Amino acid sequence: MTRKQKVVFSIGWLSLAIIVLLLIVMVIAQTWRYTEAGKVPLKTGVILHAVNEQLLPEGLSTPSFFVNPVAPTIKRADLILETRDGEPIAMRLYTPTQSGPHPVILYFHGGAFMEGYGNVDTHDNILRALANRTNAIIVAPNYRLAPNYSFPTAIHDSFDALKWVYDEAKELDADTENIAVAGDSAGGNIAAAVIMKANEAGYSLKSSAFLYPLTTFEDTPFPSRDAYSSGYYFLSRSVMERARAAYTPNQDDWINPYVSPLLSDALRDFPTSLVVTAEFDPLRDEGEAFAEKLYHAGNDVEAVRFNGTMHGFLSFYEVMGRADYALSYVAHFFNRSFETDETSQKQPFYVKELDEGDTVQDEVEAYGMSVYLLWQKIVQLIK
Repeated sequence: MTRKQKVVFSIGWLSLAIIVLLLIVMVIAQTWRYTEAGKVPLKTGVILHAVNEQLLPEGLSTPSFFVNPVAPTIKRADLILETRDGEPIAMRLYTPTQSGPHPVILYFHGGAFMEGYGNVDTHDNILRALANRTNAIIVAPNYRLAPNYSFPTAIHDSFDALKWVYDEAKELDADTENIAVAGDSAGGNIAAAVIMKANEAGYSLKSSAFLYPLTTFEDTPFPSRDAYSSGYYFLSRSVMERARAAYTPNQDDWINPYVSPLLSDALRDFPTSLVVTAEFDPLRDEGEAFAEKLYHAGNDVEAVRFNGTMHGFLSFYEVMGRADYALSYVAHFFNRSFETDETSQKQPFYVKELDEGDTVQDEVEAYGMSVYLLWQKIVQLIK
């Protein structure tokens, strides 16, 4: 065999080996789609596997080479807010670099109401993206958490942040006619309580977004709680029970409307609202039930379920096309609410189900991520 033939032969075998390895990766990635509660989209399955196997650095964050940088159109500042009981809490502002006045979105982060599960730092990517896509001022208080601070401290801190926005509106260059609230998971629960408090105090909010919110502390038999509460979909029944015990040690508080807004009879006069739920989420059914109750209370509300997604999926908007689309949907909702005073309650109530499907880019990226994850597994085994 000539030298040239040997080179061609080696290249052929190398190419075949690469093809075989890629096919193995593709087969393994496809197996990750089959979860305990059914089949999920490829990209969703890869991300679920990565987080549950602890193959992503720092919990839910994503490898830096998968992140698309955002143009610097906002500036970030950390402030201190003095609360009603005199204790200071941290608060973060994301302000557009352009001159205002700007709308304001007061955002309450999720994290099971407890220390170690979420804060403004864990939500920095969502907050930055929301600021960029809405050209609004984002105000994110680091409300105090259980177990050191149980209900109603988080509600008081969050409402104090709303009062601060109105008090400092001129300094912020804020448009007081366009102030909204938003929150995800536990933060969605707090957002509902803050709206009820705002109505009592005479504040008029423009709009609100509840992102996969927790809406009742009672043991209501929702099918989604049974189907998706193992923890594989990023929220477990055990965490929900620990959160309930830490945040509301007094069981009588479980039916308090500021704890369980789904049970409230004071849901009239909510601002135009968007309720976002995820298909594979234990909180899906109660979020949609809350949206329906808002509707029957006479409010303008839109309920949207993003199929193929799990609890907390917006945190993955940089690497998950469905999440990026959902975040843009939320931003478009706020932009539309800031630009018009029109309301149009849909008849009858329904939950809009959206499924954008995985694009070719999503699938290619999913397989690329699978290579990275398998390499991480090999490294762990070697160690």
